[in-house]
Amino acid sequence: MSAPPQPPPGGPPPPNRRQRARAWWADRHALPRFGFWLISRGATVIGICLLLYVLNVVLNGWTPAYEVMTGITSPADDTVPAPWCAWPLSLAGWAVVPAVIGAAAGYVITEQIQAHHARQLCDVLAELRRLAEHPGPPPGSPGSGP
Repeated sequence: MSAPPQPPPGGPPPPNRRQRARAWWADRHALPRFGFWLISRGATVIGICLLLYVLNVVLNGWTPAYEVMTGITSPADDTVPAPWCAWPLSLAGWAVVPAVIGAAAGYVITEQIQAHHARQLCDVLAELRRLAEHPGPPPGSPGSGP
């Protein structure tokens, strides 16, 4: 029977790029909810919007693509050379972009609120009960003692 192979001196070799990428992808569940969404599903949504915008820039030009996405110009306007391509961009600019921005803002606000609600309810109630007790007469008033 032969002896098992000895490990190389100095420990195992460092992980390669593929192993690091797999470890990073596996650790995505440890991210906050918005960060996880942004990496998993948000990248697809943002990528599709970006692809629509670039396609419109190529077919319609910079100014019409920007104006259609922001809602300044209608996709059916005569100044838009390819309205068939401008309609999806208009819908994305009208619905998807505000939804992603609103989700990001809502997540940030929720995190701030939760950070301020770190105290336990029983601690807050105990403090309120203590403050609600009748403290008696203030010091130095008549009837407070000698």
